[in-house]
Amino acid sequence: MTDTTEIDARHLLCPLPVLKLRRVLAPLSPGATVALVATDPAAVLDVPHFCAEGGHELVSSDPLPDGARRYLVRRG
Repeated sequence: MTDTTEIDARHLLCPLPVLKLRRVLAPLSPGATVALVATDPAAVLDVPHFCAEGGHELVSSDPLPDGARRYLVRRG
């Protein structure tokens, strides 16, 4: 089991959540996972697009009780 890096990007607007995700993913080995928590409504489109363009896998996208959404991404 691998550790998952957590990014809290609540209250940050586009493109900052995805930029934070990119910066954290870059030095990681393929297969590493990162969880991004974001409240930006645009992240619902931005994160899957970022994953598709970058060769990463969007493992899950789950709503949280506080209105945020948690995206689990596996580095490609």
